[in-house]
Amino acid sequence: MPRPLWTGAISFGLVTIPIKVVSATEDHGIRFRQVHLEDMGRVRTRKVCQVDDEVVPQEEIGKGYEISKDQMVSVTDEELDQMPLPTAKAIEIVAFVDADTIDPVRISDSYYLAIDGQVAAKPYTLLRKALERSEKVAVAKFAWHNRERLGLLRVREGAIVLHSMKWPDEVRSPESLAPKQVDLAEKEIEQAVLLADSMTVDDISGFRDAYRDALEELIEAKSEGKTLPEPAEGEEAKSGQVVDLMAALNASVAAAKESRGEDAGESGDATVHAMRPSKKKAPTKKGTPPKTAARKTTSGTAKKTAGRKTAAKKRSAS
Repeated sequence: MPRPLWTGAISFGLVTIPIKVVSATEDHGIRFRQVHLEDMGRVRTRKVCQVDDEVVPQEEIGKGYEISKDQMVSVTDEELDQMPLPTAKAIEIVAFVDADTIDPVRISDSYYLAIDGQVAAKPYTLLRKALERSEKVAVAKFAWHNRERLGLLRVREGAIVLHSMKWPDEVRSPESLAPKQVDLAEKEIEQAVLLADSMTVDDISGFRDAYRDALEELIEAKSEGKTLPEPAEGEEAKSGQVVDLMAALNASVAAAKESRGEDAGESGDATVHAMRPSKKKAPTKKGTPPKTAARKTTSGTAKKTAGRKTAAKKRSAS
């Protein structure tokens, strides 16, 4: 089990559940150090007092609140711990709500709540069962890192999860960011829905951080004196470029279906134009693998092409 970040209890009415808070996620990002490029020496940050211009050791650094430009008030950790706050050592459940009433924008970090001793096993299980059977989530208040926070409790694979949440006044309104009203054809909306359907999956656990993989390859190549990996091919989006929205939707639907091994022509007449690229592609050389990963075999591609030609002939005949 990861190192506990906080210990306390869940307050559920008159029920108290001793718990430990552990992080529910891990950061696998690659971190860089600041270095002097001439000799690769580490560049460190020094904490200097603005009054005497001296470097201050960590044990002499405390907390202070700036009341005005010339007045600072010192606050100690002991004073913070002795504040008369009911949630100082408890996650106090204040309400139960339907999960779909919580705006995802308000949800922040996630933590698992583990029992702190066997005495907590029964009330912990009681709360978990209550959440599962009611199909609701619990809204709670708790104090952490010198401030009171709002939290959300729900069940995940038999464990209770605490999501820290933003207070209502901490969420900015997107009203000024929304675009002005534009005219959309019903066909464009239908095709956008079709694209969403064609990209729908049941499981996203297979997604990987491609940037981190490429960064690891770069670091490995540099550390071993090897040739650096070739840059990936791709087209840069042109800012302000006028786009044929319907053509882009049609092409996107066809590409999504093809990547899933489906016949792109099954989506009807509105999708047929997506199968006709504006420029003819050069034929693939013998022995050279196709660029599109979704085309599994050459024979499969030939069958799709033949199907498209047949469909085009039928339409021209009609």
